[in-house]
Amino acid sequence: TSPREAARLMEDLLQAVDVPFVIGGSGDPKKDPLVLEACAQVTEGERCLLASANLDLDYKRVADAAMRYDHNVLSWTIMDPNMARDLNRRLISHGLDGDRIVMDPTTCSLGYGIEFSINAMTRLRLAGLKGDELVNMPMSSGTTNAIGAREAWMAKPEWGDRRYRLPLWEITTGLTMLLCGVDLFMMLHPLSATVIKEFGRLLVSKPGKIEVSSDNYQWIKA
Repeated sequence: TSPREAARLMEDLLQAVDVPFVIGGSGDPKKDPLVLEACAQVTEGERCLLASANLDLDYKRVADAAMRYDHNVLSWTIMDPNMARDLNRRLISHGLDGDRIVMDPTTCSLGYGIEFSINAMTRLRLAGLKGDELVNMPMSSGTTNAIGAREAWMAKPEWGDRRYRLPLWEITTGLTMLLCGVDLFMMLHPLSATVIKEFGRLLVSKPGKIEVSSDNYQWIKA
């Protein structure tokens, strides 16, 4: 669709749904900045997340739209902490407030190079905690990439029931990213999203009373 049609769709969505929006493009580096700019204009002041600014497109145009219409920007890079730092530096140097940036260093699915995502996200989070202001931002994960793995969706009886296998693949990927310090999860399966929300709630909740015991396995039950 054209940028104008995409903007009309966003206007309709704003009237129908009362939640924050992440506005994504098609992956076309020439078209995406135009679509994000048009959608940013019609959603002015709604503080949407424009997804995304990256080094393969006109990221300055995306940043300009965010600043002009009061939105935030998803800063997307491949799994390279140095590249993430460089893109954030460019966005900030262009005038975008660091508080308006959410990083996305790419999520590989369970079984498809997830260790690369673990490495990049952990390095970024530790650097931010140590005071590096160029990567001290919230982090997003395209967790639903897990459903693109053939083991998640292919109908193979020997791999187990797909109704359970598909959300479990996404859940396992999400839990891994949660433990790496991810703040925002882009997910597809309702069950997966429910489980990740619950784990996130548990991690930030005050634990109940834990009784000291000589049982070496007491800590597991606690």
